[in-house]
Amino acid sequence: MYFFLLNLSLLHLGSISTAVPKSMSNSLWDIRSISYSGCAAQLFFIVFFILAEYSLLTVMAYDRYVAICRPLHYGTLMGSKACVRMAAAAWASGFLSAVLHTANTFSVAFCQGNTVDQFFCEIPQILKLSCTDSYLRVVWALVVTACLIFGCFVFIVLSYVQIFRAVLRIPSEQGQHKAFSMCLPHLAVVSLFFSTVVFAALKPQSLSSSTLDLVVAVLYSVVPPTVNPLIYSLRNKELKDALKKLIQ
Repeated sequence: MYFFLLNLSLLHLGSISTAVPKSMSNSLWDIRSISYSGCAAQLFFIVFFILAEYSLLTVMAYDRYVAICRPLHYGTLMGSKACVRMAAAAWASGFLSAVLHTANTFSVAFCQGNTVDQFFCEIPQILKLSCTDSYLRVVWALVVTACLIFGCFVFIVLSYVQIFRAVLRIPSEQGQHKAFSMCLPHLAVVSLFFSTVVFAALKPQSLSSSTLDLVVAVLYSVVPPTVNPLIYSLRNKELKDALKKLIQ
């Protein structure tokens, strides 16, 4: 679990470092510009970190499933080599998806100005500047990615259905509490991440406005990396004791 949390922390660090520093520097220096290559790099890393994070959360759901539903096989199924391969697959899936989306997005012709109505280079906002029908292949790439994300979501849901069935069969309340405390932080992180991304993707066009788009972008790009470390840290007894002392 801690190996996967290390990878998740690195993804969070990369995700929040992609758009926020540039936005802060623009605010401090009162500028609103970014180079073409800088915009492409920003889009690449945003897609890379977000999709790699989602893949890693799917792997972590499998890790929780094996730990609770097949504990006697945990050492075999989740050995060090298997964990490294799963983490590498999560990073690789994010990288390949980022290459696909960046190449497709910046292969279209732009003739609707050069103003991106967002605090970072986001695919929907960039496509608004397109003036050709070639953006359809970008849409198809987005559809394929959405199907993969939905498949991961179904896998996570099925894993937790099996987990909760196994936990409810545990005779002791202490054992149930231990199992739930091991799974609930991950479930909270998945719920936060998936709900913000889905809301951003499925938001009706009639509700679209510059202010709402900005709030939604902050929700899925800034809030999860900021809140997730707190969710997992609350499992640490020393941290909870320090938090109680601070509140008192």
